[in-house]
Formats: sequence, structure tokens, C-alpha cells
Amino acid sequence: QLQLVESGGGLVQPGGSLRLSCIVSGFTLNSYDIGWFRQAPGKEREAVSCISSRGGSGGNTMYAGSVKGRFTISRDNAKNTVFLQMDSLEPEDTAVYYCAARGPTVETMCPPWPSNYDYWGQGTEVTVSS
Repeated sequence: QLQLVESGGGLVQPGGSLRLSCIVSGFTLNSYDIGWFRQAPGKEREAVSCISSRGGSGGNTMYAGSVKGRFTISRDNAKNTVFLQMDSLEPEDTAVYYCAARGPTVETMCPPWPSNYDYWGQGTEVTVSS
């Protein structure tokens, strides 16, 4: 049974940092694209970042323009975990953050659309406020 569990959310002041983790079970992580998405109250779910199952340095990555240069996605296949390091957080980053998996796949680019992902975690809440 495929399962994804997010953790690491919380309350942080503007300019602060958080590291989200997505622990997966029931499948081989290195055969799946993993995406991070977020949904703020009253807004649609949007892509934050994704990392492909194939590609150099553990996978090719994509970032939404609003987080590029501030967020970093990485994967540790041995630990079945994908991380999202979030720095220089802004109030606009406040949302519930979800990780999702797509696969198995051998593609070298991950898609940024939620509809492309088959398996989802329950989400972890991030609040950026002073």
C-alpha cells in the first residue's frame, strides 16, 4: 500500500526557515517522481516543486517562480524521504503543503500539475506570521 506522510510544518516568522519531510512507504522511491504542492485558504492547489525519478544528482528539479531561489527539493532514496528546505519564508507561503508521487516512471522531467500525480499525503500546515 503506497503511503506518503508529511512532517515539519509549523509557525515561523517571516524570513525564517522550515524543512518539510515526506516519508514514503509501499513503493521504491527512486522509480517515482515526487512533487510538493500547497493550498492556501480559498485558493487552488498549486505546484511548489518537484523532483524526477531520473536525472543527474538524484533527479531533475522544477520550482515555481514564486519560490525559486528560496526553496530546495532533495531526495534520499535510501531513507525513502523527500525534503523541501524552505528559506526566507514570506507570509504568502502560508498554506497546507502536500507531497505527491507519480509513477513508476523513467522520465527525466517531473510535471508540475496536480492531476499528473496519483498518490497524496495528508498535508502539513505552514504558517508564516509575525
